[in-house]
Amino acid sequence: MNKRKSLNGNLIGLIILIIYIFLAIFPQWFSSQDPLTHNIAKRLALPGSGNLFGTDELGRDIFARCVYGARSSLIVAMMAVIISTVLGVFFGLISGYSGGLVDTFLSRAFDILISFPAIIIALALITVVGQNVLAVAFVIGLVSTPVFFRITRAITLKVKNLAYVDAVRTFGAPNRYLLFRTILPNCYNEIFVQILMVASRAIIVEASLSFLGLGMPPPAPSWGGMLSKGRNFMYQNVWYSIIPGVFIVLLVLSIQFTARYIKERNRK
Repeated sequence: MNKRKSLNGNLIGLIILIIYIFLAIFPQWFSSQDPLTHNIAKRLALPGSGNLFGTDELGRDIFARCVYGARSSLIVAMMAVIISTVLGVFFGLISGYSGGLVDTFLSRAFDILISFPAIIIALALITVVGQNVLAVAFVIGLVSTPVFFRITRAITLKVKNLAYVDAVRTFGAPNRYLLFRTILPNCYNEIFVQILMVASRAIIVEASLSFLGLGMPPPAPSWGGMLSKGRNFMYQNVWYSIIPGVFIVLLVLSIQFTARYIKERNRK
């Protein structure tokens, strides 16, 4: 019974994640309001007709900006995941397969990278490269790379000396074939689960950077930026801060529950 409840809960997370994906791709289906249109006459309006959760300090619809903010968050998360997956898996394969000094050097390098808080590295790099979508995604992807490196390296160390890999090597297969066609497929399940976990982390980091004013540049809707602005207007419209936070929490939880759902399905 408990396993069934757990599976149902994780499945609900998957459904919510799918809804968020539709929010990002088709935001106009969920809100007819333009998230960038100013209407000073309706500044900080409370929830009512035409504005489900009221308006912000410039008269923009809060719900519309949250809906369109899903696109910003998911795009940054997707780009960050691609960067971290490609770099982490590639160097993890090289490190685990090569061994020796190459393995030692790469392992120490990624240990150093993971020892620093992600937000600190992100703040430093964005200060250098500037504030834009690509910079934010690159920074988040870079600090998430060690996760994929460690997983891929561990599986490579375990698999590279197994009989079927030796058999392929005996037939004269080049190292490139061994790495990407023989060893890498053993990593797919773990890598996919980590992709989801890193995506949830990327959303939190992006929201944190936007909260600090270093994420998505305005006037693009951003949940973290809305949280930062909304805290100054808590007494005028409390929904201004609550709704973006709810969107962040639900998305992060849905991704994590989806990862658990996939893990449980793989065990079966």
